[in-house]
Amino acid sequence: MYTLIQAPCIPDELCARVYDFCKRLLTLPKPFCTIGLDYASRLQLERAAPGTLYQRMVISEQSLHSAAFPCQERIFIFADPELLPEAICRALAMDTEAAQVSQSPRGCMSCVVTHALQAALGDTCDTPGLWARLQALPPRDLEHWFQQVVAAVEGSEGGSERGQHTARLERIYHGLMGSSPAGNDPQEGLQSTPLPSPNISFHLWTEDEQLWKELVLFLRPLSQSCEPECLGQELEPLEMPDPLPGCGCCGQSRFSVLSTDSGIERDLPAPEEPCERSRLHRKGGIKKKPSPLDSVALLQAGGGKAPGKPPGRAGVPPEPAAPLQRLHTARVVLLGDDRVLGRLAQAFLSLRKREARRVFLTPRLDLQFYHIPVVPGQPQPLAAEHTDPEELCEVAGYLGRADPWYESNISTLGHMIPKLATMVLFQDPAQEPAEDVFLTELLTQVQDGPSHRELSTTKRKSTLDGPGMDLTVTCRRVVLSKRQKELALSLRSTGLLMKAIPAEEAAGQGCLTVTITEIIRTSNLAGRSFSAVAHRFRTRSIKVRSSEQRPFTVRLDKDSRRTYRDVVGLEVSPCLEPSYCLQKTRTTKCSPEETEDVGLVKYLPKSLLLPINTFAGVIP
Repeated sequence: MYTLIQAPCIPDELCARVYDFCKRLLTLPKPFCTIGLDYASRLQLERAAPGTLYQRMVISEQSLHSAAFPCQERIFIFADPELLPEAICRALAMDTEAAQVSQSPRGCMSCVVTHALQAALGDTCDTPGLWARLQALPPRDLEHWFQQVVAAVEGSEGGSERGQHTARLERIYHGLMGSSPAGNDPQEGLQSTPLPSPNISFHLWTEDEQLWKELVLFLRPLSQSCEPECLGQELEPLEMPDPLPGCGCCGQSRFSVLSTDSGIERDLPAPEEPCERSRLHRKGGIKKKPSPLDSVALLQAGGGKAPGKPPGRAGVPPEPAAPLQRLHTARVVLLGDDRVLGRLAQAFLSLRKREARRVFLTPRLDLQFYHIPVVPGQPQPLAAEHTDPEELCEVAGYLGRADPWYESNISTLGHMIPKLATMVLFQDPAQEPAEDVFLTELLTQVQDGPSHRELSTTKRKSTLDGPGMDLTVTCRRVVLSKRQKELALSLRSTGLLMKAIPAEEAAGQGCLTVTITEIIRTSNLAGRSFSAVAHRFRTRSIKVRSSEQRPFTVRLDKDSRRTYRDVVGLEVSPCLEPSYCLQKTRTTKCSPEETEDVGLVKYLPKSLLLPINTFAGVIP
């Protein structure tokens, strides 16, 4: 579905096939029929108005303001600080912040306009020219065209025909591109518009009321005059008759005072002295700008009624209030084991108690919880009956039995998340990627890792049981005709061996002979058995990476002093002559369009050759 959403233009035949597949899922039990119905409805909407799914997802996830589609979404990640390593928490916080900084509302609006026009117009849309035009527009003009596109796409949901939808967006396209000169260059065709990263906030769950505070701030963002720490004190005056402690930024201590003044002058009590007639005059006070916290308290006190409506007349039944739409969606992701879910249950009960007294979040917020299990990396001092870390993720095991996709994709993350902090290319985060040169041989072997019991506790037993590790290999294979063929494969292997010296004279030089030992698992009545199969091929360059981030060792030229440990990826390519690289860089700067070796570069040796003298002369 993400591929279909991001595609610039979906063929009707492909969309119909996927739609029929989703309809066939309706005959299956839950959760498959629920998923089929959801995506069938989305595809039906996309066929009527191409670009709707992409537009709605970007608007909601990026909190772009649009009257035609006012929905907003946000992802909240709550992690257990006592379970996750500090490096993991720091990396997650930095990544989420960097993703938000790198994205701007201007760029997101440009993506929405570009994708919508491409989806409607197809090949007639000049995508490079459109993008250049959008980047040259002032912010106000870009906002105008964005609102025009959103209104046109959302207006097609009411049942208008596909042709009317295309005609509306075609008028917008010509109005947007009318003032820009038409280029003579041929159009580059449709281009995929990637989805921007969603709005994600990372939190360490250190306070009991932290979840409720973040959800309230999502609905009613705080003004700059009040700090989030005062949020709990701002919402409590309507529920507590006792005076509250003072708040340095929100005001002084406040007391609940019962007023008997109806506001009508004739209801004032008679004056004590009949000779003196006094009249109450209300002078204009200081108009205080209401803060978002005041509106939250007012909505809680009113039980969710819309403020500002006059009370009904006596004897006239009030009109039924329109139900509030849930325009906000909060996806709360919990990182941890069963203990963090216990905190979630306690926080959710506290939230429901607040909603039982004064409804505020429930009618406005679609609250969704997700759980990613995390198995403790180091054994913790627990009771004797709870020494196995696997027992701390029983809820994840239950969810995996109910949802096969969760079992194979989410439950396996529990063992990998604690290791992410110690693996980039090496287990030591301070160690930089190494660059080395080998002459004759490169040998990789599976590094001594966790015990077989630890491996068997993972959920993906079908791939982790048995010897070896999962490798992803990408290379350019050299065939007998001296041509190069792209090769990409994934297999389970105990290691591989690369030889630079050809075994046969006819094999030629300049190629690597690679031998990979693949582990084949077979099942029969006697049980499981494993066999090793050797694959051999020749290549000029190769990339190898551990799919499961399990480290391996690399030894160069049979030299134990040149052994690298804790490696999860390597790349081997011909060593280039430094003078060639220098001249190639200079040539590229002068003429970037040139891809072949020109000028002085074509007279320089490309590969770095090691000249060794023999009695017959120099053999490279």
